[in-house]
Amino acid sequence: MSIRWTYAFLDRPAPSDAPAGAFWAAVTGTRRSEPTGDSEEFATLRPDGTDACVGVQRVLSGGGGTHLDFSVDDRAGFTASALRLGAAPVAEHEGWSVLRSPAGHVFCAVPWHGESVRPPVVHGSRLDQVCLDVPPQTYDVEVAFWGGLLAGWESLPGSLPEFHVLRPPAGLPLRVLLQRLAEDRPVSAHPDLACADIGATRARHEALGAVFVAAFRHWTVMRDPSGAPYCLTGRDPETGGLADRSD
Repeated sequence: MSIRWTYAFLDRPAPSDAPAGAFWAAVTGTRRSEPTGDSEEFATLRPDGTDACVGVQRVLSGGGGTHLDFSVDDRAGFTASALRLGAAPVAEHEGWSVLRSPAGHVFCAVPWHGESVRPPVVHGSRLDQVCLDVPPQTYDVEVAFWGGLLAGWESLPGSLPEFHVLRPPAGLPLRVLLQRLAEDRPVSAHPDLACADIGATRARHEALGAVFVAAFRHWTVMRDPSGAPYCLTGRDPETGGLADRSD
């Protein structure tokens, strides 16, 4: 079993699917593909000359969010491993599986279609990370689960005690960050962009319809045109690490 590629899927409610998709296509320098799926609910954001690693899913109920897809060369083996480690099955489709982590994060196992070339940095930023927000009582279990499932990825503490980083092998496009929440609330997930200049990226995103929420030392919280949160982080868009660290 091997993880050959990863996707961040941005799940957006139907009324805001189009503006959210247009926004994310603009900030990632991509174009939205033709829809796929039984209800034409899926689309990928395709860069020119490289492979997509971001998608948009139109959801018909709930507030949406973000989830990870893992492209694997042995979907049955990957799914079995996830279940042994504590995941729960959610749905089985022809060719792909939906699972739920012990804390409740939904993720998918999908076939690998030969993706291998990471999208480039665009306007000084790159969507390169999905942050999984985890309640404190399930945080340690969740860190252990993802560390076991993503065997072969580097698992290390983040820049603050409440963070844990799973850094993929060279060539894969997305890191996974686990964040221990300060309070007990449902799990959530959001995309993070590595930015050479957070202020410049923020200005460009606001011009495209994003809204500023809050600023911290190493990151700025934003909302896209659908109202969904994401973060601009002060990390090297090429390496993914902070300026004074390698992670």
